[in-house]
Amino acid sequence: MDYLTLGRTGLRVSVMGLGAGGHSRLGLSTGKTSAEAERIVKDALALGINFIDTAEGYGTEEAIGKALKGTERDEVVISTKAGVEWKKRRSTGQDLRERVEACLTRLQMDTIDVFHLHGVSVEEYRYGLEELVPTLHQLQTEGKIRFLGITEQFINDPGHRMLSLALEDSCWDVMMVGFSLLNQSARDRVLTRTRQQNIGTLCMFAVRRALSRPDALRELMAGLVAQRLIDATEFDPRDPLGFLLESGIAANIPEAAYRFCRWEPGIDVVLSGTGSIDHLNANAASLLRPALPAATTERLRHLFANVDSISGN
Repeated sequence: MDYLTLGRTGLRVSVMGLGAGGHSRLGLSTGKTSAEAERIVKDALALGINFIDTAEGYGTEEAIGKALKGTERDEVVISTKAGVEWKKRRSTGQDLRERVEACLTRLQMDTIDVFHLHGVSVEEYRYGLEELVPTLHQLQTEGKIRFLGITEQFINDPGHRMLSLALEDSCWDVMMVGFSLLNQSARDRVLTRTRQQNIGTLCMFAVRRALSRPDALRELMAGLVAQRLIDATEFDPRDPLGFLLESGIAANIPEAAYRFCRWEPGIDVVLSGTGSIDHLNANAASLLRPALPAATTERLRHLFANVDSISGN
């Protein structure tokens, strides 16, 4: 596994992070048992993955806590989250304190390394900053969380409007941003600024439905052509990203997609969610491969240069 420093946190983290949300939620959303979910976490540790991302709403904190029993606390970096909205209303500071305490209980830990406000919308941002961040700062002082993070609603906000606001404030140590070869708009709108401010970045949506299902990719590309966001003459509509597999560039589209994100300047950790050990191993292997050839990367940048309205989900 490869490691780097997560921005100004100083945390040494694996370039691949185990995502415990997404469609699989460590397999718990597809019928796997808690013991099987724990096995995924343990196998990730065996691969050298030391960054694990979960959330209050994923239902995976308990499995992660059980899997990590016996692991030295400084050998793993835990990221978890809670949204501004809670029980059909906006959370108060006291609510958030109780929710953080509950996260710690489920994780069986005394400290959370990175605690995020989760899936914050543009409309929620100011409230979160003014009403909830002070509580997070208090919890930092108490040693219950170490660093503050914020994550966007990429499906609803693929153009990063909320993170553009958050970048104006100095309290965020880490940001989780949607980025993939299909929507690279974060490069100029987010990553340029996180690099300037030394904010750690977590990449989500590197591979979702459109990059793992050929039929979904063809449908998405046809829609982008209809919107005049991409040029139909620059790819084969029957196999839109087939050029990524030519001359042994990549073994498959997901591999190419992970490598594209892994080597993007400004991306620290690429999150990968799974409920399958074989899938976990394949994704880790992809993220440890070299960067795509420069000409291939440039072709992808050119092809999707005008796209900022999709998540690929």
